[in-house]
Amino acid sequence: MLSAPEIRRRIRSIGSTAQITRAMQMVAASKMRKAQQAALRGRPFVRLLYRIQRRATTQVGDFVHPLTEVRAIHKQAVILIGPDKGLCGGLNSNLYRVASRFDPQSTVFITAGRKMAQFIARTGRQLIAEFNYSDAPRFAEARAVAAFARDLFLSREVDVVQVVAAQFVNTLTQRALSLEYLPIGKITSLAMDQGHLEEELVDHPAQVLFEPAAEQMLDYLLPIYLNVYIFQAMFNAKASEQSARMVSMKNATDNAERLIKDLTLEYNKLRQNNITRELLDIAGGKAGAD
Repeated sequence: MLSAPEIRRRIRSIGSTAQITRAMQMVAASKMRKAQQAALRGRPFVRLLYRIQRRATTQVGDFVHPLTEVRAIHKQAVILIGPDKGLCGGLNSNLYRVASRFDPQSTVFITAGRKMAQFIARTGRQLIAEFNYSDAPRFAEARAVAAFARDLFLSREVDVVQVVAAQFVNTLTQRALSLEYLPIGKITSLAMDQGHLEEELVDHPAQVLFEPAAEQMLDYLLPIYLNVYIFQAMFNAKASEQSARMVSMKNATDNAERLIKDLTLEYNKLRQNNITRELLDIAGGKAGAD
């Protein structure tokens, strides 16, 4: 059983921890609102760009663009997008779990986020490029990642590229997903309800006339689509990170406050027992003297 001084020390220590987690919760909540707004604000544009890309690639006829070429898979690349820091619940672990499904012998990794690069290095997988991105992702940061992956695919160093990232659903829910990236086909984006969009494309077929030629149009459209795809994935990653961290720090603060209450109750009981024992000793001594 702990003594009264030990309980007091533990209460002070937990109180200090609670102050830190409460401060981190407030910071994460502030960043979370901005990140969530950014992730949700870009979704309509990404959906529209997806519709344009799908109609263009499915109705272009026999023309095959290098970015849509399907090849036998001998080697693949994975773009792993995640947080720079920990203390965000199970988000990092979920991303690690999805990334671990890929065969390390035939897979190379491109990371965005320090925690993701550390995981790849720690597990002995092949990391060929490491990128950083800010709390408010910039388009140039996404374009650098997309261009690197695109060059790998076009140079035939890899035959397929996947994206592993978190999909922001709401403050309490973030999903770690593995999505197709290259070759461009029926790509499922983090911002889309794939089934609904596919039904819409089937139900509303359109005659597409390319002006200028299809090759020129796709040369311009597809790289932009790949850049925007990574850009939206980064926004989802930041919204997921800050949401998970806010919830995690709130739970930590609540647990600390609950533990402080339990320790305070235990301290008061111990103190009361000591006072009662001293009073009994005094009363016993007085009775013996009489």
